[in-house]
Amino acid sequence: MRRRGALPRALNHGRRPNLAPAAILRGVAKPLFEIVDAVATPIGLLELRRRRLPAPAGMVVTEITINDDMLMSSLTTVSERALTTNALALHAGNEGLQVLVGGLGLGYTAHVALQDPRVGHVRVVDRLPVVIDWLRKGLFPLSEELNGDDRLEICEGDVYAELLAPGHGTYDLVLIDVDHSPTEPLDPASEPFYTWQGQRQVIEHLAPDGVLGVWSSGDDHYFAAVLDEVYPEARRERVRWINELIDDEEIEEVLFLARRS
Repeated sequence: MRRRGALPRALNHGRRPNLAPAAILRGVAKPLFEIVDAVATPIGLLELRRRRLPAPAGMVVTEITINDDMLMSSLTTVSERALTTNALALHAGNEGLQVLVGGLGLGYTAHVALQDPRVGHVRVVDRLPVVIDWLRKGLFPLSEELNGDDRLEICEGDVYAELLAPGHGTYDLVLIDVDHSPTEPLDPASEPFYTWQGQRQVIEHLAPDGVLGVWSSGDDHYFAAVLDEVYPEARRERVRWINELIDDEEIEEVLFLARRS
């Protein structure tokens, strides 16, 4: 399954790609593709990649992959941004909102939260220290802006374990963008999060009127039913975008949103 705006095979050369033929490279100052860093992690080989696209001229895309499977791409960030925007739209608070983001990725979900003047603090939890390190070293497109915002806190940890532990109504918004989908977790340890018992724990971390948002590469009727049962208000919102690099292929991703009373 292609995720996060993955490029077509013609442009996606694999883990150790051959560069384009000399005829294509003629006049190009930098390589069309590079692996900036590669680190073995408990969930697989994590790579930070950059590729220069032929069009628009000089456009550079930053990607994070796990075992060659696309996790994040700066090429298309529509759904990552919508996760925050749509969740914030459900919250009526005026100021000082406390936001928990599960999964740093390339930082787009947290970035949108920080752009809202109602947000007082954003805490990001990521289990992979190398991803946090990449941000701190300035290797992401948003590194400079995120590193310069003192409302942002980034912690190494397991957001699922944190949310499945007893909660104290700490957060106005909890935004999760880690697993591919409820049925395709990156680690089996997150599976309880998508159950009725798990969500009974998660809701306790939300303040009154708090909102949960979960990104998914596809729909899941079971998880939707769980949210309907646990929360007074729950919905699914579909985000569609066109991947112009793959014959205008339409991609549909799903946001699960739920609000506590």
